[in-house]
Amino acid sequence: MAAEPDPRSLREEVARLKARVEKGEERRRALVHIMGDLNESNRRLADQRKAMLHILKDSHRSNQRLGDSRKAMIHIMGDLRETTQEMERREQELRDKQEQLVQAGKLATLGELTTGVAHELNNPLNNIGLFIGNATDQLRLGLLDPKRVEHELEKALEQVRKATAIISHLRTFGRAAPVSVERVDVDEVIERSLSLMQEQLRLRGIEIELDLCAAELIVLGNAIQLEQVFINLLTNARDALEESPEKTIRIGTESDGEEIRIAFADTGSGIAAEVEQRIFDPFFTTKEVGTGTGLGLSITYSIVKEHGGEISVSSEQGGGARFLIALPVSDEEPVEEPLL
Repeated sequence: MAAEPDPRSLREEVARLKARVEKGEERRRALVHIMGDLNESNRRLADQRKAMLHILKDSHRSNQRLGDSRKAMIHIMGDLRETTQEMERREQELRDKQEQLVQAGKLATLGELTTGVAHELNNPLNNIGLFIGNATDQLRLGLLDPKRVEHELEKALEQVRKATAIISHLRTFGRAAPVSVERVDVDEVIERSLSLMQEQLRLRGIEIELDLCAAELIVLGNAIQLEQVFINLLTNARDALEESPEKTIRIGTESDGEEIRIAFADTGSGIAAEVEQRIFDPFFTTKEVGTGTGLGLSITYSIVKEHGGEISVSSEQGGGARFLIALPVSDEEPVEEPLL
């Protein structure tokens, strides 16, 4: 007959089994938790894989778009290069047209100066004829006095030089040549302009009052173009004084060290307000058809702007007109760059 189990041993065995069951349950719960974490990780990995695939697709599309953009950029750069070349070509055409316009303005001015210059040349030509005639008479009459003949011929040569200087000035002014930039004495250009216009002004009874600055006024520019500006202003003033009882043109220069101001004022009837607003517009003129091109003041405005300056006009009805030019003073050496 088997011995009855000891209650104490049974209790200990139950407790041991219970502990094993609890430990197994803990392991099961831990394993379930681990499995849950693994499932969550797998789910996250799957999401990340999907996201990576999406990113790769986006990257592929981006690369395609970048490729298309690169092709478009190359095309745009080609178009831009062609546009730049076209702009440079048109700019050169515009420069050429401006030069042609300025040259046309010079020739138109020379045409207006012809009568006055003809009178100015007539005096030295008459004097040359007189002096050579005196020398010829002495030879014919057998009254040859070498010193007297030499004196007459020297006088004739002096008049030849005077006529040559006038013609040379006209040829220089009217010559079509590349526009160079140099140091220019403003007062000297004004005086040369007056030398071309003086006979015209004298024949019309117009007086000139000069108030030029004693100091040397130097700008960087082109002397021929500035001479054209001053002749245009003198021509404009001459025409404005045609029916004026007092015929005076006042020219003044001054400088504050930074800019040179040149004023041309006349005693004409002045400029109407509506005309003053358009006076520098191309082809605008108040003269009768056939007596003006409307280019003089427009060309003047363009040349002054090309020299980095400003030109303005002020007028009071019945009080004459006053044109004021402001040009920058320059102590620098010129850079080889065309104005037009």
